[in-house]
Amino acid sequence: MSVTARLNRLLSSKGRCFDVAIDHGFFNERSFLNGIEDIASAIRVVASAAPDAIQLPPGTAPLLQAITGPKPALVLRTDIANVYGKVLPRKLFSRLIDDAVEQALSLDAACVVVNLLMLPDQPELHEDCIANICQLKPACQRSGMPLMVEPLVMQSNKVAGGYMVDGDLEKILPLVRQAVELGADIIKADPCEDVSQYHEVIRIASGVPVLVRGGGSVPDEVILSRTSALMSQGASGIVYGRNVIQHKNPAGMTRALMSIVHEDASPAEAAKHLVS
Repeated sequence: MSVTARLNRLLSSKGRCFDVAIDHGFFNERSFLNGIEDIASAIRVVASAAPDAIQLPPGTAPLLQAITGPKPALVLRTDIANVYGKVLPRKLFSRLIDDAVEQALSLDAACVVVNLLMLPDQPELHEDCIANICQLKPACQRSGMPLMVEPLVMQSNKVAGGYMVDGDLEKILPLVRQAVELGADIIKADPCEDVSQYHEVIRIASGVPVLVRGGGSVPDEVILSRTSALMSQGASGIVYGRNVIQHKNPAGMTRALMSIVHEDASPAEAAKHLVS
């Protein structure tokens, strides 16, 4: 199967995609498990709302693939890192799983995803991520597996207290371009502070589809209005996790966001799915 064929399992005819991330347990942070303690149930609930894809690590991906009948495509998380806690450990790392593309093929994944982390004063971590991508890219090419790269600019833990997006456009742009130059078929990028400037991220990606990360949980009206604005700026879609899986109505939020991504619904129109 070619890269294009697998991309067609992710992207609609208009080139749009909503990928729900449920890979948070991979990172050994207790707070990340809120809403997904029963992971099998969480996957079934989200899958029932029919997003385009669900993002999972190797250990829980079989739970999605065991669902019979039509189901979302699998995006396989291929790297594990220890950078998300409020207190960082003495040594930071980003480690690629062994035989990542072979595992993706055996799990019938439509795509693999890997981080490109940029933390203040952590060049070794950035180097780890580049090495991971350089190892993945040729294996993906040989197997026709799309490569999603996640350029993630984070604030200092001393300032932000753990896993906080740095929305500085001047930092996001070069990291997105680096991901493109390393061979990304899809970009999963941070939102910027001023959403009206997000077209600059789309431009710097040079034709590679850009899916926007959701980050931490925010009120419904914020996530719906932000998503609408990002789509109007040229984003190809979104990759949201906690704003779905930690919501009181995960299936309803999935349907609400799908209506914005695929039907250009207004935030008010999308919100109707939350009470249905």
